[in-house]
Amino acid sequence: MPSAKPARERILDAAYELMLTVGLARATTKEIAKGADCSEAALYKYFASKEDLFIRVLSERLPRLTPLLHGLAAEPGRASLEENLTEIARRATLFYEQSFPIAASLYAETRLKRRHDDVMREMGTGPHLPIEGLDTYLRAEQGAGRVRADADTFAAASLLLGACAQRAFAYDATRDGTRPPVDDFARRVARALRVGLC
Repeated sequence: MPSAKPARERILDAAYELMLTVGLARATTKEIAKGADCSEAALYKYFASKEDLFIRVLSERLPRLTPLLHGLAAEPGRASLEENLTEIARRATLFYEQSFPIAASLYAETRLKRRHDDVMREMGTGPHLPIEGLDTYLRAEQGAGRVRADADTFAAASLLLGACAQRAFAYDATRDGTRPPVDDFARRVARALRVGLC
C-alpha cells in the first residue's frame, strides 16, 4: 500500500535516509526513487538534480539555523546574549552532526564537489551563510551595546560555528568514541564566546 505522504516528502525522506547511511556520492537517484516508491522521472519532477535534492535535504530535514539567526538579528536584545549563543551553538552542533556523514563523500570526489559547489552558487546557498548570519546577529547586538564595540564579530561567528562543526568528527578517535553531550557542549562554547565578546 503506497504511503499517504506526498511524493516530494517521500523523496526527501528516502534521500535523507539513504544519504545518511551510504553518503551523498553513493546515494543514486534510482535508489532514492525506489526508497520513495516512485519513479526517477517523478523524482526529477520535484528536484532538478541530485545536488538540488541534497540541498533540500539539508534545509528541510536537518535542524534549521538560518531562521533562528535571522530572527535574532531582527530583534537584538531578545533573551540574554549567552542564551542566544547557546541555542545557536546547539542547533549548529546538531546540524553538523547530522550533515557530516551525508556530505563527507563530497570531499573524496573532486568532480562531485565542484558540481555541488556550482549548484549551491546558482541557488544562492552554501556553508558560508550561517557564518554571515551569525556575524549579522552579533553586529546587531553590538549596535544594541551588548557586544563590545571593538569585538571582531566575524571571527567570533567563525569560531563558534567552527567549534560546532569540529565536534562532528573530532571525538570519533577518542578511547570511547563519545562526543561531548550537545547541550553541555553548546553551553560551554557559548559561555567562552560571550566572555570574549563582552
